[in-house]
Amino acid sequence: MIVSIVGAGAIGSAVARELSRRDAITEIRICDARSRALQRLHTVVPSRKLKPFQVEGRDATALGPVLEGSSCVVGCADPTLNLSLAQMCLNIGAHYCDPGGIDTVSEAILNLSDEAESRGLWLVPNCGLAPGLANVLCLLGVEQFDKVERAHIRVGDITLYPEPPFDFRVATSPQKMIEDYTNTSYEIRNGELHVLEPLSGVEHIFFEEPYGALEAFNTALSGNTLMRTFADRVRNLDVKTIRRPGHADQWRFLIALGFADRRSIDLRTHLTYRDVLLRRLRALLGDEQPDVVLLRVMICGTRNEKRETIIYELIRQAETDDQFGAVRFAASIPTAAIAELLAGGALEGGGAAVPESIIDKQQFVADLADRGMPVSIHQHDGWLEIAEPRHVREGNG
Repeated sequence: MIVSIVGAGAIGSAVARELSRRDAITEIRICDARSRALQRLHTVVPSRKLKPFQVEGRDATALGPVLEGSSCVVGCADPTLNLSLAQMCLNIGAHYCDPGGIDTVSEAILNLSDEAESRGLWLVPNCGLAPGLANVLCLLGVEQFDKVERAHIRVGDITLYPEPPFDFRVATSPQKMIEDYTNTSYEIRNGELHVLEPLSGVEHIFFEEPYGALEAFNTALSGNTLMRTFADRVRNLDVKTIRRPGHADQWRFLIALGFADRRSIDLRTHLTYRDVLLRRLRALLGDEQPDVVLLRVMICGTRNEKRETIIYELIRQAETDDQFGAVRFAASIPTAAIAELLAGGALEGGGAAVPESIIDKQQFVADLADRGMPVSIHQHDGWLEIAEPRHVREGNG
């Protein structure tokens, strides 16, 4: 099977590494306009399966022939390209998936469902960590109950060795992070959809040492696609990003100053304020540092007229000798797993859908555990609060 990856950056290179380890994948075409990124990829992923192509993702004329013959294409470049990549896949007869990107783009891909179904192809956005695994776990838990009162998703990454004043490193895409911090957030409250300000709703959340007390807040991770999936299944649902304490305040200050604006600085330059912010983030916070991914999904519901809570938790710390880090690992493993499913024809029919709606969720979680991402499961009588540290100390599996 041939799988093509568009984008050899932080996530694309990690997806390439994981796919290179899967026996069913015989060839991996990796496409990027940057020769340095392709050269570095061959250094960190020394596999004969890799076939590099220096081609611009926006150049459909040049990219199309490279992707021809692929069983599946994985979009790991600028997320604004994901829609055009999905449309290209319909033309060349390939399945498509991506680790997640901009919510409006994912919505547009899902609107191609009828055409994809008619061609027997699958277009599957949002296959990474969040959106992706977090959504799969949430729906898996919701399906265990007769009725669900509350569902909470908390996910994020922190550096293992924080350095003031930022106590933070940008592990993947600074563009995606700024989008999450500035675009609309959503929650389901008392059965109705509510719009939230990003970086609002700060709460304390606790994890086992050495992580301890952290904070979580609203971001655009809680997109419309997620809310639509759970609209008729839960009474209350929220999704928040985990960071070290004080992070949301720092970013509210920066954004209030206008540094996320897309307007030009002045008439003498095409640079925007956001361009400058991105450059400074890459220069000062873009170096690779040991990190950890923290994911907690809590569902409070009623089963057989009894109140219960199910908690799924993933703590993935960077390996000492791993050049990819925890975030890239955690986003690439689910994406690669779904790409392999699509390429191997494991999903019948066709259409456009988010992964939690079409895959075998139990089998998917088991596959991730085999790939180094085991998810712990805790069950409790009664309903707990998401910030309650008791289950961390007394949880039972």
